[in-house]
Amino acid sequence: MATPRAAVIDVGSNSVKYFLGELDGDNTLTTISDQNDIARLGEGLRETGALSPEAMERNASAITRFAKDAKANGASIVKCVGTMALRNASNSAEFVQRVKEEAAIDLTVIPGEEEARLSSLAVLSGLSDIARGNVIVFDTGGGSTEFVYGTNGEITRRFSIDLGAIAITERFFKIDPPPRSSPIMSLMEINEILSKGEVTYMPAKIVGIGGTVTTMGAVKHQMTQYNPNIIQGSTLDMADIDNQIVDYSLKTLEERKQITGLQPRRADVILAGACIVKGILTCLNASEFTISDRGLRHGLAYELLTGGNLK
Repeated sequence: MATPRAAVIDVGSNSVKYFLGELDGDNTLTTISDQNDIARLGEGLRETGALSPEAMERNASAITRFAKDAKANGASIVKCVGTMALRNASNSAEFVQRVKEEAAIDLTVIPGEEEARLSSLAVLSGLSDIARGNVIVFDTGGGSTEFVYGTNGEITRRFSIDLGAIAITERFFKIDPPPRSSPIMSLMEINEILSKGEVTYMPAKIVGIGGTVTTMGAVKHQMTQYNPNIIQGSTLDMADIDNQIVDYSLKTLEERKQITGLQPRRADVILAGACIVKGILTCLNASEFTISDRGLRHGLAYELLTGGNLK
């Protein structure tokens, strides 16, 4: 009898992430495939309130491709979930129907708290030593940032804030290269949003997940080829973050695309993402955080394979 495999397609504001995995003998999640397509579903959403036809076309194509790969590689369970962009867009239902027709898969839009819970599950299952004591997990993406506060593996608080790299980029970093005042102005707004979102200090270990922090880790380690084993459990401190913000802000978009470790298609939003990370650490009175390579897709796949259900 073949080992069951689960596939998860995570449709975010900035990218579509795809994970295919199975459990080994000791219930550890093993990766068969882990890919992403920076398809920008949330592009322009801040201004119009709706998903653009071009964004829907790009993302439906990516989802269809990943769904076909999952079925071709023996996935017995395939789940597709959407997050911030689809929670906010006025025409989300149109896109959900399009995905059903083109990819032959149901796309479920999950609430921010569920997104945070699944991300936390992935982190704690992958960094068991971190789970002891107080832990704060943050996941900053293209359209939102999720926070989970926990103690000894038990979640005490989870919430989502409308703060993402796409909106901050569109507001502060559209000029290429950006004005010198742009990072400072963006940090003022980021700090205000975090404060209004009640991101409060707690003595804790801090863990960051998502494409922004893993990319910043890859840049720190100057990775010509991304290696999740190096990223998982590594750290970024405030000096690393400040150095990257300065480097990104002094370069044009084309120059940023040449930075070792930085995916060229992420080059336009990485400065905003780095500023958000700095704002989070400042708000949490922390000088560094641990990077987890795992995310929502890993948490949901693990839950599906161990008998859990999408809530």
